Amino acid sequence: MRSGIIPPISRLNWPALILFTLGFWLSGSLLLDGVIIPSLYVSGMMMQSDFASAGYVLFEAFNHLELICGACVLTACLALWSSHRLSRQQEWLFLGAGTVLLAIALIYTYALTPLMSGVGLSLNWLAPSTGFPSSMMAMQVGYWSLELVKLIVGFSLVRWCYREMMQQS
Repeated sequence: MRSGIIPPISRLNWPALILFTLGFWLSGSLLLDGVIIPSLYVSGMMMQSDFASAGYVLFEAFNHLELICGACVLTACLALWSSHRLSRQQEWLFLGAGTVLLAIALIYTYALTPLMSGVGLSLNWLAPSTGFPSSMMAMQVGYWSLELVKLIVGFSLVRWCYREMMQQS
């Protein structure tokens, strides 16, 4: 017997779920990229020998939140795709955007963050800190490129979902 508190899956407002999830995710990314990382850089913490391990803990926690958000967005996109409430082109755009966002979160979590932390980790504690490793620059470019793609795709999906919600009401 249904209690009536939780609506059936077909009646959930999937565009609203996407909007809420992306609002949380993208605002967290902007906070991390626009406030926390520059603050760490200005304070000199990024040049300390033990920053790689501290940075890994920070980014690992955020990356796992990104995985949850990416999975929620892709799930909602799949639900919209299977409900056939959208045009065929919109269905594929939503599905592609959700897949790209989850793929970026997977790349951050399982490739980029461990690599960047490994390169920045000082294994010789007796040697003085050499500063920013040269191979880190390519990874930084990769990170910021993926971040830009995530923001563009995420805000595009926000716009599409908002438009879809306005058409439904």
